[in-house]
Amino acid sequence: MKIQRLLGITMLLLSRKRVGAQELAHRFEVSLRTIYRDIEGINAAGIPIASFAGSDGGYEIMDEFRIERQLVTYDDLSFIVTALKGMQSTLQDQHMDHLLAKISALFDKSDRQRLEEEGEQLMIGVNPWMSAVGDQDKLATLRLAARNRNVAWITYTSSEGVTEQRAVEPIGLAWKGSAWYLYAYCRLRTDCRTFKLSRIRHLQVDMEVFPRRKERLEDLDAKWGQRERSCITMVLRFHPRVRVRVEEYFGQEQITVEEDGWLLVRSEHPEDAWLHGMLLSYGPDVHVLEPETLAEEISGQAKRVVELYK
Repeated sequence: MKIQRLLGITMLLLSRKRVGAQELAHRFEVSLRTIYRDIEGINAAGIPIASFAGSDGGYEIMDEFRIERQLVTYDDLSFIVTALKGMQSTLQDQHMDHLLAKISALFDKSDRQRLEEEGEQLMIGVNPWMSAVGDQDKLATLRLAARNRNVAWITYTSSEGVTEQRAVEPIGLAWKGSAWYLYAYCRLRTDCRTFKLSRIRHLQVDMEVFPRRKERLEDLDAKWGQRERSCITMVLRFHPRVRVRVEEYFGQEQITVEEDGWLLVRSEHPEDAWLHGMLLSYGPDVHVLEPETLAEEISGQAKRVVELYK
């Protein structure tokens, strides 16, 4: 995770006189290009880092700078600790424990007493409500595989119900929405793909080491976040009793309240199995007005559900 890496680089530079870029890249298992960007980001955050060329070159924090207590407030430290605890709750990483201990050590005695008296006001949880223990095991196994560049064999079921065995080269993991996803190069598709951890039925990591690819986790995440998806323009009419759900998902800017209280929604959305299931979850409280093809699909699925109970 980027925030963990930035904090790790800062703490390492604070504890040592000078560290080379290659050592940082090897230690944090990223490219030199990523280290250069990280150093720029740390500088931009107000921590002055000087660079030195030559055989004994590298980076070091300028002598006049120290993380003095007055530069990091109680609220600053509380936010950092809260974020790290949120990640640690699911990662169960020993290195995260050490990092938490270092950051927590910056609290002075009065701050620790204040924290004990007030308790936590903010909590970040990245574990799904119905999370399976097996998903945490897969998370730990795939993180190690990505770190060691070991090939993983997975039995994966797509959202359409198609199950296939894939040989993948793990690149990294990302928490998206309410689930963990694996970013990996798929040898079956000969391209990078995302795999939802909860859909991985079987996982086995072998000792084959794959060569480091040019694709990085940050680049893949940005690529998929900006990918173009085929969308349809929908016109939906919702019963007033589901107003809260509708506002939470579509936002008030896409909603028009009619005179009888019903909600008219105009929105663009990719048409897929998830959309069908979401609309069906409203039962009789939604009427699909447009497009006609979507209305027919929802009607057909509803009729098939009725047939099951005859």
